[in-house]
Amino acid sequence: MNESSWGAAPPGAGHWAPSDHGPASSLRGVAPPAPAGPGHDWGDPDRTRPLPFVPGPGGHQDDDREYRNIRDSRDHLDDRGAARPSGPLFRDEKPQEPMPTSLSGSDSSPDSEKPKKKSAGRNLRAAIGVGIGLGAIIVASLFVYKPVFIGVIAIAVVVGLWELTSRLAERKDIKVPLVPLAVGGTAMVAAGYVRGAEGAWVAMALTALAVLVWRMTEAPENYLRDVTAGVFAAFYVPFLATFVALMLAAEPDGPERVLTFLMLTVVSDTGAYAVGWRFGRHKLAPRISPGKTREGLVGAVLFAMVAGALCMEFLIVHGAWWQGLLLGLAVAASATLGDLGESMIKRDLGIKDMGTLLPGHGGIMDRLDSLLPTAPVVWLLFVIFVGSG
Repeated sequence: MNESSWGAAPPGAGHWAPSDHGPASSLRGVAPPAPAGPGHDWGDPDRTRPLPFVPGPGGHQDDDREYRNIRDSRDHLDDRGAARPSGPLFRDEKPQEPMPTSLSGSDSSPDSEKPKKKSAGRNLRAAIGVGIGLGAIIVASLFVYKPVFIGVIAIAVVVGLWELTSRLAERKDIKVPLVPLAVGGTAMVAAGYVRGAEGAWVAMALTALAVLVWRMTEAPENYLRDVTAGVFAAFYVPFLATFVALMLAAEPDGPERVLTFLMLTVVSDTGAYAVGWRFGRHKLAPRISPGKTREGLVGAVLFAMVAGALCMEFLIVHGAWWQGLLLGLAVAASATLGDLGESMIKRDLGIKDMGTLLPGHGGIMDRLDSLLPTAPVVWLLFVIFVGSG
C-alpha cells in the first residue's frame, strides 16, 4: 500500500485508516465503529487509539490466532486486491509437500534409489553361537571318551529321522514308521563302531525288514509308498552316519579322522557362502537352490583343498599334503551335491527348513545335509590313502 491511503478521513467515509499499532491496521473499506467516548478523533490518525481485541464467539486463543493470521495474510494484498502467495494461511498449517515426480507410482525417495545390501538370509549371530556350542560338544566328546561321541551321533540320527518323517507326513501324507527307524538307526551306528562295515550292513538290512513288518499293522492302502519312503529314510540318515562311526573306530587316529571330516565339510560350506555372497554372479542350480553360485563352488573347492592339505599333513598319521588336496576337492563336491540333494527334497515338500530346533540353522537335517553324503566319501579316501586302521 502507498502512504496516501493512510490519510485522514471523516467519520463514515469509505476509507478507514487506524494507526499501525491497531490489530486491524490493514483493513480497508470498512466503516469505523462509533466512538467509545471522549478523546477519540477519527479524523486525525495521530490521535487514534488501538482498538481493544474482541475475542471470537468461543472466546478462545485459537480465534485470536486465526484472526491475526487473516490480518497478516491481507498485508500481502496489492493495490488491485490480488493475493501474493507467501506461505501458509495459518501458522499451524504445514506447507504442502511437492507431489512425486514419478508417474509410475514407485517410491522416488533417496533411500529407494540406494542399492539394497545383500542379506545373509539367516540370523548370523544365532547361527555362530549355535555352531560354536555344537562344536564344543563334539570336540569334547570326541577326544574325551569315544562312546560318548557315538551317543551324540545316535541322538542326531534319531532327531533327524523325526524331522524327516514328520515333514513327509505333513506335506505328502506319507506315513513312515518312526519307531523301527529310530531303533534300527541307533543299532546301525553302534554296530558300525563295534563290528565295522559288516555290522552296519546287517543292521541296515534288519531295519528295512522292521519297517516292512511294522507298516503291516495298518491299512494296505499306500503300503508300497510308505515302506519305500521308510527304507529311503533308513539309508539316507542312519546308514550314511554309520561311516562316521567307522572313521572313529580307526586306530590310532580315529578322532583325528573324524575331526578332519567335520572341519573340511564346515570349511567347504563356509568358503562357498563367503565367496558366493561376495562375488557370486552366476547361478549354479537355479531350479534347485537359487542361492548357490558357481563362484561359491570355486570358493568351496579352494577353501577345502587348503584345509585338507593342512589336516592330512599335521593330523593324520602317514598322511601327505597332496592327499589332502584330493580329499578337499572330493569333500567340496560331495558336500555341494548333498546340499543340493536335500534342497530337492525340501522343494518337493514345499518347505524352507526341515525343522526349527537350531536357531539360525533350521533343523538337525539342515546341518546334516552336507555331512551325511560326505562321510562315506571321506572314509573311502582315508582307507585308500592311509588304510582302515
